[in-house]
Amino acid sequence: MPDEITQPEDVGTFSAIGFRKIVHVDMDAFYASVEQRDDPSLRGRPVVVAWKGKRSVVCAASYEARRYGVRSAIPALHAERLCPEAVFLPPDFPRYKAVSQAVRGIFQRHTDLIEPLSLDEAYLDVTQNKTGLPTATLVAKTIRKQIWEELNLTASAGVAPNKFLAKIASDWKKPNGLFVIQPHEVESFLTSLPVGRIPGVGRVTEARMEAAGIKTVGDIRQLELESLEAQFGRWGTRLFELARGIDHHPVVPNRIRKQISAEDTFPSDIPLTACEQHIRQLAAKVWLASRENARGARTVGLKLKTKDFNSLTRSQTLSAPPSSCEEFTRVALELCGRVELGVDQLYRLVGVGLSNCQDDASQDEPLFKGIANSATEESQSGLGKSL
Repeated sequence: MPDEITQPEDVGTFSAIGFRKIVHVDMDAFYASVEQRDDPSLRGRPVVVAWKGKRSVVCAASYEARRYGVRSAIPALHAERLCPEAVFLPPDFPRYKAVSQAVRGIFQRHTDLIEPLSLDEAYLDVTQNKTGLPTATLVAKTIRKQIWEELNLTASAGVAPNKFLAKIASDWKKPNGLFVIQPHEVESFLTSLPVGRIPGVGRVTEARMEAAGIKTVGDIRQLELESLEAQFGRWGTRLFELARGIDHHPVVPNRIRKQISAEDTFPSDIPLTACEQHIRQLAAKVWLASRENARGARTVGLKLKTKDFNSLTRSQTLSAPPSSCEEFTRVALELCGRVELGVDQLYRLVGVGLSNCQDDASQDEPLFKGIANSATEESQSGLGKSL
């Protein structure tokens, strides 16, 4: 297995009640890594997973390609300019899904409390693990070792007392790293953390916070709850808790999706009047997916992107979930009628979404995620015991 970077295990003991041991596992450059694994000639070369076409975007990039600035979601043409020698490959989602299922099989040896976030990452609650390993850190090490030995892929992992911290930790030593945040280290770890590293803080909120003089988690901790709520509403309450390392959200297997969406990027820019048939098709796709998940969703969303890459969104929260695909489609089309940018404006993308925002913790959580883009197919601090 390639060299790993780890945080030393703390074997001290501390008193606590209701303590969780959470592992967040994130496969490294997953799609690109699968391609490099299956084709030895690609190893060590910059690989970009993206469809051909001027409207395509990058689904994944190997770490060799990332050194040139290639990232997921940027236009494929831009990626080609950044890294002309990159190997571009169309995505093979059935193959990636099969590998993801094999990874999940490894997870299941250790715990049944698994909450997948996507094909390449998941939360695991290993407070009580099935293999009898004494610490969550040892569980994470074992999982990463098994992934490497059985699948010839690397994964990064974060170990912490809750999901919020485990998510940050898994990104700390990427790629192929393991990082542990011990309960007694939470406050010192968070103090200097930039607010942009908080999951859910997007560019809009980060800019608002910076304008208010809030640059680090330590800055958040200096503010009263009332002040945060006044500036950021419900999200202010969440920030107050996260700044103190508090996250009571459990790992929930088979979680019901709160947000489902689909997008369509056009081969060429089209006027708003030509978007109707695309909205109807996307609405049908989202509605079908929502029958398996997000049945309680009652917020309909519409996203448009102009030819100049400006994004517009409209949404409407209904008193009850749409009763049929027809009702859902009708509301989406009505939202389209609320867009007023002039008859000459052209659009490159349209998206339709269905969500239930009642319990959403983050105001920056994007609505348009959950279905592959049809044109592009990517606890309290101070708690005791040792992880």
